[in-house]
Amino acid sequence: MSTAPSPSATPTFAPPSSWQPRIVAFFCNWCTYTAADLAGVSRLKYAPNVRVIRLMCSGRVDPQFILAAFAAGADGVLIGGCHPGDCHYVEGNLKTLRRFEMLKRLLQMLGFPEKRVRLEWISASEGDRVRTVVNEMVEEIRALGPLNLPGRHAEWDREVSALAAHVAQQESAAPLAEPPSPVHAEVTHA
Repeated sequence: MSTAPSPSATPTFAPPSSWQPRIVAFFCNWCTYTAADLAGVSRLKYAPNVRVIRLMCSGRVDPQFILAAFAAGADGVLIGGCHPGDCHYVEGNLKTLRRFEMLKRLLQMLGFPEKRVRLEWISASEGDRVRTVVNEMVEEIRALGPLNLPGRHAEWDREVSALAAHVAQQESAAPLAEPPSPVHAEVTHA
């Protein structure tokens, strides 16, 4: 009896000729999402096959969201956050980095190529960098081919829209606390 996994249990990678990669991008509201908006306003063209889901902070990206994106039909996942030290919520992006390293190990154990998930630090003023990163990732995923997971959903738009609604619900259920403003901080004198 063979102990090798059945072919239907492991991801396969074989690109058809007309195939276009599908990428889900989780962008921080304060930096990467704003940079993507700047890219659009500046008419910088980047690949249209990326669905952006806005989060208040990249620290809110739960590994479960990434796995759900792959299950919904994504061929790759991009996470964008503020540069380290510039997080609106002080340490959110450091939390993202720790989770990302854990997620990469998990995906590697599941047989996913490392390049299917990517973390980038992009500030609000870096619209051109959003274009570059998105286009690079699309080409990397195109070279890898589609992620043919068993039981993958055919209705990409509906599934990713449902994921975006779930993420928004999670965001509203437990909002992040605003960091104290140095201007309005209470000052006590001894």
